Amino acid sequence: MNESTKLPPKDEALQGEGNYDATRRYDKAARKFVQSGQVEEAARAARPTNPAEADELRRAELEGESHSKGEDVAP
Repeated sequence: MNESTKLPPKDEALQGEGNYDATRRYDKAARKFVQSGQVEEAARAARPTNPAEADELRRAELEGESHSKGEDVAP
């Protein structure tokens, strides 16, 4: 095998379109957070604190939806 056809080290080989290690860390942390029972408290704390903030969040949501290709209906 010449220098240009060598594979990168295993930990780098998984990086490209996605970072599998980071995905696993995120999934683990998300599961841990959900199991902690703090989701409702965090959701209440994240609510808009005034009408202007609520409007800003609604506008941001509509902007994001305008770029969407629709719901993913795959099982």
